[in-house]
Amino acid sequence: MSLHTQTCTDGAKKLAETDVAFHLAHLPGWVRVADASGASVIEKTFTFKNYHHTMAFVNATAWISHQQDHHPDMRVHYNRCIMLYTTHDAGGLTLNDLICAARVDRLVSA
Repeated sequence: MSLHTQTCTDGAKKLAETDVAFHLAHLPGWVRVADASGASVIEKTFTFKNYHHTMAFVNATAWISHQQDHHPDMRVHYNRCIMLYTTHDAGGLTLNDLICAARVDRLVSA
C-alpha cells in the first residue's frame, strides 16, 4: 500500500532506523535532519513561482494536516516553503510523518 493512500493513526510509535530509510527512499527530496533537541525530522523545500503560489500550497497542506490530524512545522518564504515533519509525542519519526510527506508530495505532482 502506498504511503499517500494510508491514514495517520493516534499513538503512532517511533520507527526503526531501517524503516525510516526504506520509506525515505520512496520520497524524493525529503531528507532526514535533527531538530534542536536532537530528534529526527524529515524536511523538504518546495519552490514556487511567487508568494501567491506558495500560500496556495500552504493552505492545501493545512487541509491535509486537518484531515490527518498531524501537523508539520513550516518555514514560509516568498517563493518557497520548507516542510518539516516529526512526531513529538513519539520522540522522532513515525509512519504518520511519512504518510503526510507522501500526501504533500501528491499536491505538487498532480
